[in-house]
Amino acid sequence: MDMELILRYLADLEANNSREWYHAHRADYQQASAQFEALVGALMDRIGTFDSAILGHEPKSLTFKLVRDTRFSRDKSPYNPAFRAHIAPMGKLPIPVGYYLMIRPGGRSFLGGGLFADMFKDATRMVRDHIAAHGGEWEDILSAPSFRFTVGGTALKNVPAGYDRDHPQAQYLRCKSWYLEVPVPDGDLAHGEAFADAAAESFRAMKPFNDFLNRALDGFQMPRR
Repeated sequence: MDMELILRYLADLEANNSREWYHAHRADYQQASAQFEALVGALMDRIGTFDSAILGHEPKSLTFKLVRDTRFSRDKSPYNPAFRAHIAPMGKLPIPVGYYLMIRPGGRSFLGGGLFADMFKDATRMVRDHIAAHGGEWEDILSAPSFRFTVGGTALKNVPAGYDRDHPQAQYLRCKSWYLEVPVPDGDLAHGEAFADAAAESFRAMKPFNDFLNRALDGFQMPRR
């Protein structure tokens, strides 16, 4: 895994974010993309030792395209200069939740877990219901010594109707999403194997959190387009 090649390509793409440059450097993209897929494969091997549900996918199928949807954005640059992957039981679908990786130079890389997709109202309701019914289990997960994360996610100002405002986990009942992020400095990416080892350990610590959310989301159906 040539992490330097990955970072160099992404930095060059960010500095030259145009279709003309992208197509002129197609070979560079293919080389960097192959290295990123190798990293995803290495992470799958490691994650599979403690979460076999993510096995059975090709690394390439878990990655996201660089092309941006600019239709509703003021930023019309055509590419997102970041390599991203979601390693989860159903591949890169947001549900069931899994392990997220984004590589972007300039200290903008991070590892993630949990539910990012607050556009799915049914998923939000299912997780809220599960937290309301299993608040003690939720608290045990978040207070475990190995859980060194802060739960992020957009949230309402108040506990929504239908839930106890005085519930011990009221702050989490206000959330629309529940996710974890671990920033990764560029220096930590220097050695691919060492980074994969460290990332897998972070993902291992996220697993109980992910498992809770996936139990909550059991039976969820992705909306049809």
